[in-house]
Amino acid sequence: MKPKSKVLIIAGSDSSGGAGIQADIKTVTSLGCYAMTAITAVTAQNTTGVKSIVPIEPKEISKQIEFSAKDIKPLALKIGMLHSRQVIQAVIKSLNRIKIKKIVLDPVMIAKGGTKLINDTAIFYIKNKLMKKILLITPNIPEAEILSNTKIESIEGMIKAGKILINMGAKNVLVKGGHLSSKVMYDVLLNKKIVKIFRSKKYSSKNTHGTGCTLSSAIATYLSCGKDLIKSCELGIKYVNDAIRSNINLGKGNGPINHLNSFKLNKRFK
Repeated sequence: MKPKSKVLIIAGSDSSGGAGIQADIKTVTSLGCYAMTAITAVTAQNTTGVKSIVPIEPKEISKQIEFSAKDIKPLALKIGMLHSRQVIQAVIKSLNRIKIKKIVLDPVMIAKGGTKLINDTAIFYIKNKLMKKILLITPNIPEAEILSNTKIESIEGMIKAGKILINMGAKNVLVKGGHLSSKVMYDVLLNKKIVKIFRSKKYSSKNTHGTGCTLSSAIATYLSCGKDLIKSCELGIKYVNDAIRSNINLGKGNGPINHLNSFKLNKRFK
């Protein structure tokens, strides 16, 4: 099998393998595409929490992005954790040089265990600089609340926050509704023309580490293969839901989802 497309991932490393660059690579690969990476930070973490975060120098991040893209041109790009103003500025400069249009930003701010991953200055630069340069931003409810400075307790609140981000310069916003207290899973896609609500079954599981990373990478992968934005979001959401449903139950805390759910490996490994 040859890769269907090529995706460049800019994100932090998760030593537990459940989120970050590791989840991104698994997602892109399991969907049949080729993954390249630019690592922004190295974290020591497991399913119970984050032990430490070691940032990579901005100039080294830029080298990874530009050197990889110069050789193997990506058709889409996913951005995850950018922990400082300097890193965000370096990434923006590199984006201007490599000129990729299909960019998905997962504004990683808070780890599943509650640890804050970026500072307030970085949040300001995401809102006022980076967000305007990407095709889609995919905040969960806590992230959307921080970015929009509004409280979200309902679908209407998700739509309101999304519209605020659109008015701030975002082209498209997918507000993820996993934190809502509801029996159904709601995700809301907005731009200046549409409000699209995705409804899906909500699975009860503590093992949801890396769902945001996985979703944004899946959407970027489908975009790289030529799917439109709505279809890419729909397929990405389905991939994540299937990965949650096929629970692998690893670790003592918030465990990872099953990125291999799209593989049919049973016969090969019997």
